[in-house]
Amino acid sequence: MVRHSACIGLGSNLGPSLNILQTAWSALHEAPGIEASRLSSPYRSRPVDMDSPHWFINAVGLIRTSLDPMPLLHRLQTLEVQFGRWRDPLLPGYQDRTLDLDLLLYDDFRLDSQQLTLPHPRMGERRFVLDPLLEIIDGTVMSPFDEPLQQWVATQRNHLDDQ
Repeated sequence: MVRHSACIGLGSNLGPSLNILQTAWSALHEAPGIEASRLSSPYRSRPVDMDSPHWFINAVGLIRTSLDPMPLLHRLQTLEVQFGRWRDPLLPGYQDRTLDLDLLLYDDFRLDSQQLTLPHPRMGERRFVLDPLLEIIDGTVMSPFDEPLQQWVATQRNHLDDQ
C-alpha cells in the first residue's frame, strides 16, 4: 500500500472547540486509509478575514494516508459535516464553524484546481498555521517548495513578524 504524508489544519470556533479538535483527530485516526501521526498543541487565534466574536482553537496534524488528494479532501469534508459544519450558500466569505479541516500539504505535491490547491494558498500568511506546523514537522522531508519545509515555515514566520 502506497503511503503519503499530509498536513491537515484543524480549527473550530463554535462549541467546545478544544474537545471538538481532539475528537476529530481521533476520528481521523479511525478513518479508513488514514493514520494520524502527530498533532500540534492547540493555538488560540482571532478570526481572520471574518467578523466574529468567537475566537478559534487551531492545530495542525501530520498524517500518513493511502488516499490520493481529492479522496482525502472529500473524507475531510465528510468529517466536517459529521461534526456539524454547515456552509450557508447565501452568506459570502468565511463563517463561524464547529470544525474546519484544511488539507495544507500532501507530500511535495502541487495542484491548482477549482476544488483543491496544494500547498494551501494562504498557509504562509497565517501564524495559526505556521506555528503549529513548525511544532510537528521536525525531520519531515516533504516540501512542495524550493527549500526544506522547516526553512520555508521559518521564512514565512519572519515575514509576518516584519509586518
